[in-house]
Amino acid sequence: MEKLRFKTNLKCGGCVNAITPGLESLNIIQTWSVDLENPDKVLEIEAAEDISEQVIASVKKSGYQISRL
Repeated sequence: MEKLRFKTNLKCGGCVNAITPGLESLNIIQTWSVDLENPDKVLEIEAAEDISEQVIASVKKSGYQISRL
């Protein structure tokens, strides 16, 4: 199981809702969450393999910034 962490510019629940369909479409993701309290607005993903490229593309497609931590 890979645990992936990303810095984002998500600000609120609405932002999280905006990225949800894209992340949910990546069937390999086991769980994911966003820590909006963290200054880096950390998106944490657990998946069977490293899918960083797909996650980054999905979040950027929703109009948000994201980079690997």
